[in-house]
Amino acid sequence: MLVHFLEAIPLVSTTQLTIVLIVTAIIFSVFIGIAVLKMYRLKAENKRLMDRSKYKTEKQEYTDFTEGHLYDS
Repeated sequence: MLVHFLEAIPLVSTTQLTIVLIVTAIIFSVFIGIAVLKMYRLKAENKRLMDRSKYKTEKQEYTDFTEGHLYDS
């Protein structure tokens, strides 16, 4: 009897449910858009910093530093 009663009275209409789902999708789309923009900005900043940093220096040849070491080899 209770099941029949609950079927007769809808708690949420289809229109209300659709509106809630659309609003939720829009909010998440905005968050995803913000994340993508932030990713591109961070990528550009990282590239700019890497171009300016010391990592860009020429590759140095290996020098043997064990000649002056106290231990015998």
